[in-house]
Amino acid sequence: MTTSRVAAIDCGTNSIRLLVADLTVSESASGAGEAVALTDLDRRMEIVRLGQGVDRTGRLAPEALERTFAACRRYAEVIASFGVPPERTRFVATSASRDAENREEFVSGVLDILGVEPEVITGDQEADFSFTGATKELSTGTFAPPYLVVDIGGGSTEFVLGTEGVEAARSVDIGCVRLTERHLTVDGALTETPTEAQVDAIRADVSAALDEVARTVPLERTRTLVGLAGTVTTLGGIALDLDAYDSSRIHHTRIPRSRVRELTDRLLTATHDERAAIPVMHPGRVDVINAGALVLLTIMERIGAEEVVVSEHDILDGIGFSCASAGQ
Repeated sequence: MTTSRVAAIDCGTNSIRLLVADLTVSESASGAGEAVALTDLDRRMEIVRLGQGVDRTGRLAPEALERTFAACRRYAEVIASFGVPPERTRFVATSASRDAENREEFVSGVLDILGVEPEVITGDQEADFSFTGATKELSTGTFAPPYLVVDIGGGSTEFVLGTEGVEAARSVDIGCVRLTERHLTVDGALTETPTEAQVDAIRADVSAALDEVARTVPLERTRTLVGLAGTVTTLGGIALDLDAYDSSRIHHTRIPRSRVRELTDRLLTATHDERAAIPVMHPGRVDVINAGALVLLTIMERIGAEEVVVSEHDILDGIGFSCASAGQ
């Protein structure tokens, strides 16, 4: 066994997250290494809304880029404090930066700050990282495969089905930020309490996307639904009625579909201030949690999932594990 210190950064449409960890690798007689464990040293998240307006303009907004670069500067200080060199740091960018016309501006800015070029990964790579991060420890528990890993992001939602590895995957543009901007704003102003018509519009988009997913991912094979990212983990914290966000308690919480429906109804009828007052609610999620909850509920109804298993381990952990195969 060998251990090296690594840093993983996941930059999505809504948030940017950092994991600094010690990566343990088991080496076989052939010399090939397999990542077997990640020991967290620092894990943090900032809401930067990199995808602000990208669905409408096709470009990353200057203010969104600056928010993201400011977070990168703070992350650079953390990475340096743990002594992780650039060659053992991996920066992965998804959805918004993949779609934007001016993504080179984003790439060069990150490279200047961190000394690492962000990898604008494909949907298949994103699926592999998410599945690895979410399921690596599930085989030791009471969770039955095949697993359907659903990662509800800001710009897109990934569906990944598999047992020991990815068997089928699809990414569709039904992220919580994208749907909020598309259906929960009028003349640029956010609708505080969505109308029935707005809710129906979101559900229609999610249903159409699920039709697309079902053409390549056999959703009916799902035995365990695993939910990732901020929408699902926040719902987990609300379901547990926590006084403060506690990832250790939220991780592997099981939320019944009836409870997800109850929480979705509560969030849809709450005002902005009422949502903001929920103890586990991150300020950056207040305006997009409605759409995210609707995405999760519609998925559960469609595939007949009786519960969702909440995972705090996701694409970020998959990126960390990938540092072994990348030789970092």
